[in-house]
Amino acid sequence: MEAKGKTINGELFKRLLFSGASNLQSNMKEVNDLNVFPIPDGDTGENMYLTLKGGVDELRGTEKTSIGEEAHALAQGMLLNARGNSGVILSQLFFGLAEGLEGMETAELTEFAHALRRGVKCAYGAVAQPVEGTILTVAREAVDNAITTIKEDMTLERFFNIYLEEMKKSLERTPDLLEALREAGVIDSGGAGLVYIIEGFCKAIAGEDVVSEIAAADSAKKALDFSKFNENSVMEFGYCTEFLLQLQHSKTDISKFSIPDLIAFLETVGDSIVAFQTGTVVKVHVHTMTPWKVLAHCQEFGEFLTIKIENMTLQHNETERAEKKDLLADMKKKIKRARRKYAVVTVAAGQGLIDTFKELGADYVICGGQTNNPSSEAFIEAFDEVNADHVFVLPNNGNILLAAKQAASLYKDSDIRVVASKSIGAGYSALSMLDFGIDDPDEIEKVLTEAMANVVTGMVSRAIRTATVNGVHIEKDDYIGAAEHQMLVSTPDKIGSAAALTDKIVPGKEFLIVAYGKDTTEEERAAYAAYVAENHAGLEFYEIAGEQEVYDFLLIVE
Repeated sequence: MEAKGKTINGELFKRLLFSGASNLQSNMKEVNDLNVFPIPDGDTGENMYLTLKGGVDELRGTEKTSIGEEAHALAQGMLLNARGNSGVILSQLFFGLAEGLEGMETAELTEFAHALRRGVKCAYGAVAQPVEGTILTVAREAVDNAITTIKEDMTLERFFNIYLEEMKKSLERTPDLLEALREAGVIDSGGAGLVYIIEGFCKAIAGEDVVSEIAAADSAKKALDFSKFNENSVMEFGYCTEFLLQLQHSKTDISKFSIPDLIAFLETVGDSIVAFQTGTVVKVHVHTMTPWKVLAHCQEFGEFLTIKIENMTLQHNETERAEKKDLLADMKKKIKRARRKYAVVTVAAGQGLIDTFKELGADYVICGGQTNNPSSEAFIEAFDEVNADHVFVLPNNGNILLAAKQAASLYKDSDIRVVASKSIGAGYSALSMLDFGIDDPDEIEKVLTEAMANVVTGMVSRAIRTATVNGVHIEKDDYIGAAEHQMLVSTPDKIGSAAALTDKIVPGKEFLIVAYGKDTTEEERAAYAAYVAENHAGLEFYEIAGEQEVYDFLLIVE
């Protein structure tokens, strides 16, 4: 097996990436939970997985077999699908890797290791102010230390095991480099995600090939309309039948098991057949009117690890609906807006906030935010949609900023200017000062930037664990209040926390805008408004039914 040698070819490269993505997917929640603030807004694991999956999907679709061309396809897919800062950094790690492998049919161990180092350099270059104690540090220290151990007789398996161990050691040191991690009692989430990816590499090299499908983590499967198949229906399309079969020594001679013989049987009961064997596990996909015959036959050779059987008449109806939707989308694309001079693209979560931003002058609001970071491709689609000479971009979240900048660097049809709004409050304040009558893109950008200088955004959410952050002790299920990445208050009561946070952030300010979250009741809204009227009567106070997830109250003061 080539993994035991010193050369990585295109086939092995794919196996490494599929295994890395699968391993990250399996540990996604654990990475998400490594959040400095103990609130349910951790999304690093999901961002990294969706970024990598975008590249893996591109890699899966290419017919190229050289490692250089495959790495290029992977990197392009990841750049477009990059989400969150960790996802953007991950895409840059693999973009640099692709640069290092350019033109190669296969890569020797030393060549691949130095391409990994080039990836680190590329990732550092993508961040305006690199912070140590993050995924950047983990990637850099791991490859630098692993390269020093390379010897002439070293195998890929030995190198990647060392690489993984060095990565784990670096990850454990991240709290020593970042006070916020040390105080919260967590390791860096981005670094943890990278460890899981390389752990997947090592599993593939050791022969633990991935045979399960990599599922889309960003879209839960919609419920089927069962009314489309009732007591009067006639089965037309059969059943889509998929399973993983673990061959068993007690049932068959595994060394003599024949995939061609299995396919020959499946052809007698169905079509659209895919069947292959990895180690002692067999993956089967078949469309059949009699799935029980398929299962009974295959169970003669082993036992099932997974089984999925779906009525394709229902699937067919859903597909027809999706095709109509795609047709409408294509028609809409053809009706392109007339070219204009200026446009604004921004980001918000919650229908109330989206509507508010449109009322303030945003031409396109990408639905996204905390726990739902839009990809670079989502920004590119927005740039196409607004069709303007100069496009001003307000990401409104520090974890979306890099994806917006990456999209801007990839887009060539307009002058894209990313204004570094890192909170909903900053975006709101900038939009409130929007004036295209200035008719100077430099001056407009300056006005937007200056408008954000004096705004503070506060957030109230429920704690998911006990912790101490910024000297504030937090009990699990408390309501905590934070502003500009500083933990300020923690109380058992939602309104009490919102009130205490308000007291801390409004002194010296004139305006208070509150966006109520999706789960905030009318009684709670009335109670908060009454508190503000009684205790901060001098403020100009405005209320928005924001409908945002995660945060029960978003407070914007300026």
